[in-house]
Amino acid sequence: MNSSYHWLDGQVSPQHPLSPLRRMHELSALGRLLTHYKPADLWELDTQRLPPPLAKLRRRCRDFAEQYMTPNIRILDEAAHTPPGTLHPAALQLLKAAGRAGLMSNLLPAPFGTATLAELKYPVAYRFAIQVEELSRVCAGQMLLLSAHHLGLAPLCLSGDPRALWTYYRPMAQDFSKGIVHLFAYAITEPSAGSDAEDGHGASTNQPRLRARRLKNGYVLNGRKCFISGGDVARHIAVFAALEDEGFDSWTCFMVNSGHPGFTACHTELKMGMRASSAAELHLSDCYVPETAIIGGLRQGWALNRATLNSSRYPVAAMAVGIARRACELTLEYCLHTRLAGKPLLAYQEFQLQLAQMLAETRAMRALIWQQASGSFQARQSEASMSKFFATDRAQAVCESGMELLAEHGASRTECLEKLLRDVRLTRIFEGTNQINRLSVIEDLQPLLFTAATAHHSFSI
Repeated sequence: MNSSYHWLDGQVSPQHPLSPLRRMHELSALGRLLTHYKPADLWELDTQRLPPPLAKLRRRCRDFAEQYMTPNIRILDEAAHTPPGTLHPAALQLLKAAGRAGLMSNLLPAPFGTATLAELKYPVAYRFAIQVEELSRVCAGQMLLLSAHHLGLAPLCLSGDPRALWTYYRPMAQDFSKGIVHLFAYAITEPSAGSDAEDGHGASTNQPRLRARRLKNGYVLNGRKCFISGGDVARHIAVFAALEDEGFDSWTCFMVNSGHPGFTACHTELKMGMRASSAAELHLSDCYVPETAIIGGLRQGWALNRATLNSSRYPVAAMAVGIARRACELTLEYCLHTRLAGKPLLAYQEFQLQLAQMLAETRAMRALIWQQASGSFQARQSEASMSKFFATDRAQAVCESGMELLAEHGASRTECLEKLLRDVRLTRIFEGTNQINRLSVIEDLQPLLFTAATAHHSFSI
């Protein structure tokens, strides 16, 4: 903004006698204690209100994203589509840097991973919502490249099996600490089962296509998985398969080594958004998996899957917050530096009103996620689903508002808002479409709703 502008049209100057920033200090000691404040950076305000270990994590993730991800934004978004199983050199270097920084193995503490003991006082979903937002704010595609890996690790953690953690998690963390990329992926979606893999009613009326047939000391898997984030570059994939001649209730989680015969990553999608991360189609043809690679036990896959989704919907909601936050920042920058009739756009109240709405919606999304994710170590489906569909829907609206204010410049790649809009759309599909997440809220409340109806009393919300 031009230095001759010290305040905006329709606003009083901060030095004006009617400005609250100037006059609050004239109140009594108690009044000042309750109301006095100074201008402050909103990000800093939220960070200072976090518990110290989480404030430290937030600052660390922001610094990492700005240092290692910012240079790659255009490079990886505009790179030519690569064959399955290949990583762009910039993506490879990013993964190595994230591994050395401990961001690829911080679900668990030592001796398994790199989470600090101080962080363990707080729910994993809460911690990762904070981490993912900071990465997503810089580049959602690179964020997904790093974060889809944690989804593949989730069944190991939720199984509570020390043997499995020692076999798979610990070597992964050791490799990353040495700069060796050792990725995991999570495979539930099938060509005929997208939402059905995330919804009980849909699964009850559908048949899984990827099957596990019993052999001596193990199983052979046959079938396909599709749209698997990072599935073509992962070393291990948590593959959910139904037992032969059974339905989704027999789903079992198999940890498949991508180097095993019968496993092929045959195709990756040319995506609209989050292009720095691949979405792969996986073929398993008589792929042998030993019994020791079963995670959580036979027929426990459906429970593991739903528990994983409940925890991971918070980070997906946080992805959207990071994107919306960047949309607000870019729009504010544009309105400060673009002039109309000799004044910056921000001097016009029409722009002030819409920007205030964008800021309020973004902060409301974050407040909902942090409040619900921090409430319990047990991620509740209704709360996680509400956070996910509310944040991702409103984040897209925030991005669209920013594009409206930038007019024709909003669609230009130079302003980056068009990338944010492409990226944010995927958050409404990940971890169940937003329609499925709305139904999940009602599914979770169903027992209480019918209890209230039977007892003829009101239901408290």
